[in-house]
Amino acid sequence: MPKQISVGLVGVGKIARDQHFPAIAGNDGFELVACASRNAQVDGVRNYKTIQEMLAAEPELQAISLCATPQVRFEQAKAALLAGKHVMLEKPPGASVVEVAILEELAREHGCTLFASWHSRYAPAVEPARAWLAARQIKAVTVLWKEDVRKWHPNQDWIWQPGGLGVFDPGINALSSMTRILPRAFFLKSAELWVPSNRQTPIAANLDFIDDRDTPIRAEFDWRHGPEELWQIEVTTTDGVLRLSQGGKVLHIDGASVDIGPEREYPGLYERFHELITSGQSDVDLRPLEHVADALLLGHRHAAEPFIE
Repeated sequence: MPKQISVGLVGVGKIARDQHFPAIAGNDGFELVACASRNAQVDGVRNYKTIQEMLAAEPELQAISLCATPQVRFEQAKAALLAGKHVMLEKPPGASVVEVAILEELAREHGCTLFASWHSRYAPAVEPARAWLAARQIKAVTVLWKEDVRKWHPNQDWIWQPGGLGVFDPGINALSSMTRILPRAFFLKSAELWVPSNRQTPIAANLDFIDDRDTPIRAEFDWRHGPEELWQIEVTTTDGVLRLSQGGKVLHIDGASVDIGPEREYPGLYERFHELITSGQSDVDLRPLEHVADALLLGHRHAAEPFIE
């Protein structure tokens, strides 16, 4: 049996209830002992309003999983690291690139693990896709990541505020998979962003990247799509076409289905978090967030119709 680590979770919302709680419960290496939320209570654990209250009352707590919105995550992570706790950050890891880099240094100074988690990388098709692409010459990449914001983020005003990312909240899932499976680094050349006139963040974005071999990489993100989600990455190589679909749950090569096993995204995240803690390491890959920052820096903005919930 792995070493059991006591963990507290901060931010009890849909993602915590749907994914984090089952993943923790299914991992013998963790025991959920406390939660912090201003608006929710969790049965079977001790509950607090804030992370500060939880840290003060639970000195033996070893790790913290942060699921609150990215705009408040820096202060929460900082408090946990200063208290000597290991920290896992839900995606996106923060509201800015630099603040997460500062947290990484703070974790190093205090001998703590910091894990900037990207759950889409743990979809079952991602590693088989990465292995297949590693030795192949890539000719083009097309990414379509489209869904209905009203279905996935109902009445969540934070996503439309600065730091909330807008359509890049799901789009960063595609970017995290792209940076994992593609064998060469790529960078943004241009971007088109559509921003509702009554909001601060984009509802849609088209991104054009290249790598050092001028390989065209096109990504289209849209929150006005429905009713079925389109989460797909298609990579054309000199040896055939690889397609990841359903967010990385399905893999086809030249139209033939590849057996990849069951979905284990969030269980995989917590296995990785436990591995990092027990080995005294951190895992902070900022490339997906850097690509979002570049898009917001370089993107040409277009006015879109007001978004009414």
